[in-house]
Amino acid sequence: MSVFAQGSGIGSWPGTSARQAAEVVVGELAGALAHLVELPARGVGADMLGRAAALLIDVALDTVPRGYRIASRPGAVTRRAVSMLDEDMDALEEAWETAGLRGGDRVVKVQAPGPVTLAAGLELSNGHRAITDAGALRDLAASLAEGVAAHRAALSRRLDTPVVVQFDEPTLPAALGGRLTGVTALSPVPSLDEAVAEGLLSSCAEVVGADVVLHSCAPDIPWDMLGRTGIDAVSIDVSTLRAADLDGVAAFVEPGRTVVLGVVDSSAPERPPSVEEVATRVVAVTDRLGFGRSPLRGRVGVSPACGLAGATPQWARTAVGLARDAAEAFTQDPDAI
Repeated sequence: MSVFAQGSGIGSWPGTSARQAAEVVVGELAGALAHLVELPARGVGADMLGRAAALLIDVALDTVPRGYRIASRPGAVTRRAVSMLDEDMDALEEAWETAGLRGGDRVVKVQAPGPVTLAAGLELSNGHRAITDAGALRDLAASLAEGVAAHRAALSRRLDTPVVVQFDEPTLPAALGGRLTGVTALSPVPSLDEAVAEGLLSSCAEVVGADVVLHSCAPDIPWDMLGRTGIDAVSIDVSTLRAADLDGVAAFVEPGRTVVLGVVDSSAPERPPSVEEVATRVVAVTDRLGFGRSPLRGRVGVSPACGLAGATPQWARTAVGLARDAAEAFTQDPDAI
């Protein structure tokens, strides 16, 4: 069974308390795929791109009015990001130890922005996106891969348990489709060559030294390209799937890879669904892939549709619990759903 064929969260979590978040995640997901949370409500350095400031090797970030910019030397932003990441790992280690999970075979997931999304979201000193500079794009990807590999290994040592990696790539489809905006209308951002994106993702997956899942809530996932990389799984928001995507999903999972279906609402609905209803949402997708349910056992994960930073703490707990139970139901007996 794939390590990703379980229930899990996407990464972001509501609130500002690392300890409370870790206690909930370990309590709800220790029997599935627990993860190191991101708490973007803490501000600069705590969101998806800001966390990269704590991961990149020999690359520093600073803030500008539009977001983050590559800086010449580490400063307050880098120090703040490192401090919060250390706090998050301390909290997870404490919760893991309290739950008696150290030294077991339970797997933990860490998240980081993918190389394309990172380069698209960072500014160069001239104000242009880093993705417009081939050298900057290449250097950022190499720095990211090395940093995530070191982060993964460090957390694995602290927890004495296997750690896998999720690369968040919400901007990947827009970058490939030439839909990124420039600084001005006179400085458009050209579309990223698919072969370049494939090379960056393959390189990052190889360097991190663990199983890798790519997550994107955006439509137009490049299934064919991802199938040629070393990515082990793809995590999606099922509401973005179109009929044309189903062939891509089927081709991706056919060699034995995994798809993680985001079928649980990211914010509390008017009426919370039951586990059976969530499981039904899963088979509504898998039944259209043409394999039958049993051949997909152990190759389908379940998650919220996207990050839970905007959810209430109560719903965040409920959402990952529903994902866990629905994934377990599918794995145990998909034909009974």
